[in-house]
Amino acid sequence: MEFNVYFFVILLAVVAIYKMDLLADLLNLRALGSPLPPEFRDVFGEEDYAKSQDYTRAKTILGVVEATASLGLFLVFWFAGGFAWLDHWVRGISGSEVGRGLLLVSALTSGTTIFSLPFEIYRTFVLEERFGFNRTTPKTFVIDHVKSLVLSAALGLPIFALILWLFARWELAWLYAFGVVTAGSLLLSYIAPKWLLPIFYKFTPMQDGELKSAIDDLSVRCGFPLAGIYVMDGSKRSTKANAFFTGFGNTKRIALFDTLINNHSVAELVAVLAHEIGHYKKKHIIQSMVVGIAESALAFFLLGFFLRNEGLFHAFGVRKTSVYLSLILFGILYTPLSKFSSILRSVWSRKNEFEADAYAAEVTGRPVDLITALKGLTRDNLGNITPHPFHVFLNDSHPPVLQRIEALRVK
Repeated sequence: MEFNVYFFVILLAVVAIYKMDLLADLLNLRALGSPLPPEFRDVFGEEDYAKSQDYTRAKTILGVVEATASLGLFLVFWFAGGFAWLDHWVRGISGSEVGRGLLLVSALTSGTTIFSLPFEIYRTFVLEERFGFNRTTPKTFVIDHVKSLVLSAALGLPIFALILWLFARWELAWLYAFGVVTAGSLLLSYIAPKWLLPIFYKFTPMQDGELKSAIDDLSVRCGFPLAGIYVMDGSKRSTKANAFFTGFGNTKRIALFDTLINNHSVAELVAVLAHEIGHYKKKHIIQSMVVGIAESALAFFLLGFFLRNEGLFHAFGVRKTSVYLSLILFGILYTPLSKFSSILRSVWSRKNEFEADAYAAEVTGRPVDLITALKGLTRDNLGNITPHPFHVFLNDSHPPVLQRIEALRVK
């Protein structure tokens, strides 16, 4: 490999990002010594609070171990000439740029999947089991992974092949590739609620009753037409609770985990759904899509400049340039900008969460319902009540729950 500017920029970036994330995790662990906030004394006993801290500690330590192993594997693969070896291997099998690219991305995906599998198994069947969350059977675990791999291959490989074909033949390929990815993402957002999510979960139309009537009434008051209200069998995999909206236009659906319905009152559930509707009414969903599209455009535009860049290839020990490996190596080079963008998105997302909370408080007229719902969710999911500010700044898309409750108290 060649010790050029690309080599040092990438090496410094991946190590610096790792150290920054590690510092955030260590500070977060240190903050676990904070006493139980008075706001949560009505839902957390000292034993429950200690358990939530143990859960955060266990998750964080596992994350640090996985991140360390991931960085180590990447550096070993890089310094040992893994990219050059992999490129030589695909060139010996296929004579076409598209064929080589599909082989290479399949090999890298398979490698990362194999690497992450032990951590997923430990996380699901040891860590989550230890804290009483796991309900996933080994059979369900295997089936879910097989379905994910098949879907990823069926949807991702054709798009990747088309991108390779475009870059190999057209001068403005970055623009055409950006259009393909954007169209594919929008189409996926439209079809996922109806055809993809049911591959993994069972969605049952909510039966008539107090909760359905309350949700229908909320939908009308908010001017938010729904294509359906569904109960999802989340308890098949975990005791954790959640709710979400999916789809656009006439495919908008509300999906509530069965565990959420079982653990919360009708008023609390309505408040949670009002919060989700708030994201739509405040245009957060559309704004997020626009930002995502803009980021994708920037990435493809920059890719156009680094396509077949010899300096970048030499930094990874590869002597023959190619379109397919350009996409992979540029993705690694793009890491610092991607991390910076992620931090900015998190800052913006936390602001949006406060706005959605305020909307829910206004439309229901009862901030206390959302407060009790947030407390209950935090208790049931063993959430971290006292995260360190630096960890929140780097990673969290939601503000600390205590800050959300304090903001709701003044509504």
